[in-house]
Amino acid sequence: MKNVSRRAMVAGSIGVALARPYVARAAGVTATVWQVQGFVPEEDAAFRKTVDAYEKLSGNRIDLSIMPFQALNQKAIAAIHSGEVPDLIFHDAPTTILPQNAWDDRLEDVSDVVEPQRTKLSATALLNASFYNSRTKQRAFYLVPIKQACAPFHMWGDLVRKAGFDLKDAPKTWNAYWDFFKPVQTALRKQGMRKLYALGLQITTVGPNDGNGLFAHFLIANGGQGIVTQDGKLHTGDPAIREAAIRSVEFMTKCYTDGFVPPEALSWNDADDNNAYHEKLFVMNFDGTLSPELAMIKNHKAYYEDMVVMGLPNRNDGSPMPAQLGAGGGFIPKGAKNIAVAKEFMTYFMRPEVMNENLKNGLGRWVPSIPSIVKEDPWWLDTATDPHRSTYVHEAVLGPTVAQYNGFNPAWGKVAAEQVWGQAHADVIKHGMTASAAIDKAFGRVEEIFSKVVFG
Repeated sequence: MKNVSRRAMVAGSIGVALARPYVARAAGVTATVWQVQGFVPEEDAAFRKTVDAYEKLSGNRIDLSIMPFQALNQKAIAAIHSGEVPDLIFHDAPTTILPQNAWDDRLEDVSDVVEPQRTKLSATALLNASFYNSRTKQRAFYLVPIKQACAPFHMWGDLVRKAGFDLKDAPKTWNAYWDFFKPVQTALRKQGMRKLYALGLQITTVGPNDGNGLFAHFLIANGGQGIVTQDGKLHTGDPAIREAAIRSVEFMTKCYTDGFVPPEALSWNDADDNNAYHEKLFVMNFDGTLSPELAMIKNHKAYYEDMVVMGLPNRNDGSPMPAQLGAGGGFIPKGAKNIAVAKEFMTYFMRPEVMNENLKNGLGRWVPSIPSIVKEDPWWLDTATDPHRSTYVHEAVLGPTVAQYNGFNPAWGKVAAEQVWGQAHADVIKHGMTASAAIDKAFGRVEEIFSKVVFG
């Protein structure tokens, strides 16, 4: 029998594993990849491990640059508009970039990478990965969704116990659940903790993401989930939607004016609530991923004994509350020089075993966009080695979920960028407006933004 070299065997294996025409060329090609910096070092190490494995299998090279979230955002937007682009961008929150650039035909269609995995991917991940192109007049996949995440509740269980309360007694509906923590503040202040607050409510006018995400969840909890539908239409004219928005603003601003939220919350950025949580400035927070816990993982007592992660209560009407999910992954700007290699790398990344190992090595802060992975690998639901991950996975993968509105219409991204909902809160708190007047003002601006985006 003729001897076969290891390189030939490896090249053959990836040729079988990856969909044509993205088969590595024998000479090898270098693709430039920009990746967002992980919240914990393990995420960056996991991504590099995936890159190394791909390079060994394919013979290609990945010229990898890892940069902080805001820096990647700015650099990616500048590159897309200048035409001097990398071959591939991996991003944790691509909905800040993709909807408008897909609309403007500035991104490569990656449907040929996504379609082979369509039946395995979650419905929410698929919705978060497809966007409308105003030139082609149709939707297509412009994101390869590798991972997804939701916002669970994070709390200091030791503070709740110190106040004489038990989390098992927390109510099962949204507003009542938030209210449960208010007397915890009262009890702890009587014990001398006079600078402690009940709620890390991101009522911010700054953002960029947390305040918008929190308001979207309040809308859903109050029956306003359909403010934007999958056809891209805005429904601010629906009385039920308007009422849901008013009730959301009323509840959130009252939490603030009643003194249950730190005063500086009006100007928090996305990291400030995390930092305040770690300093125990408040008892409970609602924030994306497991980042608040994983930042403390080396503090064994805090991570394993004091910190608690809990999923969503029901909506205020008692019906199940879906988690609004975001998706992360890779996209290719128009003008990329090595599209074939970029697609081949993403095709490799989409293999369930590769996706699984990458996200596990990243400590599970992001969950797989293929639900069967968490059902088949016991690591994801193991409570013996980690007290937080199973709760998070149940919310993000095994429970009801909905997609972010950004993919339905790019106008929603501008609404978020302008902090329309944060401004509504400020109009009540700072300017004495009623919640209904603040929402009428906010809805007027939202309608103006949406009027400039015409489908078909």
